[in-house]
Amino acid sequence: MSQDSTRTKEPMLADERRAALGLAAIFALRMLGLFIVLPVFAVAARELTGGQDVAAVGLALGAYGLTQAFLQLPFGILADRWGRKPVIACGLVLFVLGSVVCALADSVQTMTLGRMLQGSGAISAAITALVADLTRDSQRSKAMAMVGGSIALMFALSLAVAPVLYGWIGLGGLFWLTCALGVAAFWALFRLVPPAPPLPTAVPGTFIQVLREPRLFRLNLGVFILHAIQIAMWVAVPALLIQRAGLALQNHWMVYVPAVLASFFALWPAMMQAERHQRMAQVFSIAVLLLVLVQIGFVGFVAMGDATGQSLALGTMLLLVSVFFCGFNILEALQPSLISRIAPPAGKARALGIYNTLQSLGLFTGGALGGYLLETGGYLAVFAGCAAMALIWLVILVQWPARVPSNRPA
Repeated sequence: MSQDSTRTKEPMLADERRAALGLAAIFALRMLGLFIVLPVFAVAARELTGGQDVAAVGLALGAYGLTQAFLQLPFGILADRWGRKPVIACGLVLFVLGSVVCALADSVQTMTLGRMLQGSGAISAAITALVADLTRDSQRSKAMAMVGGSIALMFALSLAVAPVLYGWIGLGGLFWLTCALGVAAFWALFRLVPPAPPLPTAVPGTFIQVLREPRLFRLNLGVFILHAIQIAMWVAVPALLIQRAGLALQNHWMVYVPAVLASFFALWPAMMQAERHQRMAQVFSIAVLLLVLVQIGFVGFVAMGDATGQSLALGTMLLLVSVFFCGFNILEALQPSLISRIAPPAGKARALGIYNTLQSLGLFTGGALGGYLLETGGYLAVFAGCAAMALIWLVILVQWPARVPSNRPA
């Protein structure tokens, strides 16, 4: 048995579990706050001044991704210089302030500003860098899977509970809840997460080295496409569930929760194949292929029109959403793990800052593009656009390097 294979079978240490769970909790609380408006915003925003402009609503939905895109890299650089926890704390304060602005907004323009302020707390790079700092290489994909899985779980939970909560507390109440979640994440940072280790010594030229690494470039482009597809899809999916499957908004959890739970059964076997059996590139490519098939499936579903009954439509959408989450969860776990292995130690947060910049640009682009395509070409245009992006990613993977980074001793 190889030494690498032996290391992948090692259990996580207690401090590694604590770090992974604590940082996953921070990510989960923050992302739940960002995602919880997704299933209701397009409907709820009609009550705001300017809410009849579909493109403006789509822009507001993805606006937090724009400020995240501009600030992920600066926050990553600061995390390499000042430390991870101080930067994460500053980002959470900005997130809470943005939530307050959104809760008090009475127009789409003010809501857009609030969402941008929410996104200015661009701490994803600092969090993932801290995950990498507090775990051994042999356990990093497990820790990243916990973080990535928490994102998918919060995404599904937000889609499930948001319609019910919106009926109780309205759109403003959802943002007050988001504010409370941000405060809870701040508490978790200092009570649940172990102390950060000393920062690596700065090395001149690290930033240029990170920018020139072709494997990092491919991963950065991939995360842009992944999150653009994610947001663009959910400009259309909730309305399709209502119109074609006859499922009331407050019952959408009946699709989202089973879909995410089913995807977790695929996540861990995929991680085992990628890590223990050194099939990272194959698992990665299969996950992207799943995204392509899902979008093609949605194109066919929309093209069929009302030819399918409500029961068949509901079953079809449940299957497609489940397969989407399978691919999404696998990619959310593998990509940051690969970034942390490829990047030099002194530039880990910088590399993750660039990665999360492209992720945030994808979120913004997905919201804006999804709203535009829906307005100009309907559901078919949205899913055709998503299919095109996924196919581009799959073509890029043809050039995926034969050798991906293996686990190294800590």
